[in-house]
Amino acid sequence: FLPSALIRENVWKLHRPLPLDCQQLFLAGERSSGVFQIQPLGSQPFKVYCDMTAEGSWTVIQRRLDGSVDFDQLWEAYRNGFGDLSGDFWLGLEKVYHIVQERSYNLSIELQDWEGNSQLIQFLFSLGGENTAYTLSLLGPVSGELENALGDFRQLPFSTRDQDNDFKADTNCAKHLSGGWWFSTCGHANLNGKYFRSIPRQRHERKQGIFWKTWKGRYYPLKSTTLKIRPAELETES
Repeated sequence: FLPSALIRENVWKLHRPLPLDCQQLFLAGERSSGVFQIQPLGSQPFKVYCDMTAEGSWTVIQRRLDGSVDFDQLWEAYRNGFGDLSGDFWLGLEKVYHIVQERSYNLSIELQDWEGNSQLIQFLFSLGGENTAYTLSLLGPVSGELENALGDFRQLPFSTRDQDNDFKADTNCAKHLSGGWWFSTCGHANLNGKYFRSIPRQRHERKQGIFWKTWKGRYYPLKSTTLKIRPAELETES
């Protein structure tokens, strides 16, 4: 028989609430990056990849490393998520929406080219629900050396091949390029485009790649991207 104190501890572990996000895991003492289960308010539990740093933890919502996952997916896949949390993946718009409902979050975008250079930009942001087409609102301030390529639009609905919500009247950007994204017009940024291990010769192919216009231009397919979120006001005490 188990001692009663051990039984009580195991019962507590079974019934204690799951963390709302990766930052709560950090505050509870976790320091190793990896896959963990969280449960934002009003949501079912789901797994995320937590990127632990010295200052806190980021919840990763997108990662492109090697092209092992096809990002040319339809609305339902982008809503629910796809890929491998330990490799290339898209967490899912509905999951991100649930995470960011309770407080302000920063979005960090990290890009890497094929020469080993990397760039970073961070936004204070909010995300609407599916009834808004998961509209991304950039609230500022912007930090990081990377120049904003999402255009002058403060609010960007999400688009896929089967859900055209972009601001280009005569073109479905997701179909014209590839993948789903917060397109304004088609030429500014697409971090969910096709993954090219080498730069295609044909210009019409290159524009379907992963690009950020203000860094390397729209015809340079990037090597890797990471999108991750963290509470804007980091708690210093658990």
